[in-house]
This record gives sequence, structure tokens and C-alpha cells, in this order.
Amino acid sequence: MAEAGRSLLNPPIEELLEHTGSKFVLITLAARRARQINDYRTHLGEGLGAMIPPQVESDVAKPLSLAFEEIAAGMIVPDVVAEDVTELVEDEAE
Repeated sequence: MAEAGRSLLNPPIEELLEHTGSKFVLITLAARRARQINDYRTHLGEGLGAMIPPQVESDVAKPLSLAFEEIAAGMIVPDVVAEDVTELVEDEAE
């Protein structure tokens, strides 16, 4: 059996949902943060101080996996409450 390592499933989705409240918020938050991490790595060494570096120590290479770890650690939090997002989605569906 393969060794359990850090991947998309670690941290578990249940743990991530405790921090975001919904899958929609989780995916949106993780995707935005992964883009920020990718931009930070791309421009590393150019002296751009406005970009936020990774917030947790990790050995993962992929920005999305690192974003999930940051969310699980409570370092990245959504700025919208999950109930507000649900209401917005329901309003748009009508």
C-alpha cells in the first residue's frame, strides 16, 4: 500500500469544511490563494513586497495543496460567511 503523504485529500475535506462552511467557499478560497502563491513564486527575487508569501511551513510543491494546508491551519479565512454565499446562489437561481 502506498505511503500516506500530503495530497489533495490531506488535510481531509471535512477538516477544510470546518473552516469555510461550504464546498463553494472552500474551492473559491483555495483557488484564489493558489494563484497568489503561484504569483509569489513566479516573481520571487524581483523585490515585490506586496505579494504574500506562504503562511505555513510545508514540503508540498503544488500551490493548491499549500493553499489547502493554509486553510486547514486557519491562516487563510473566507471574508464571506457561507450563509451569505448560499443566499446569493439561491437568488441567482431564481
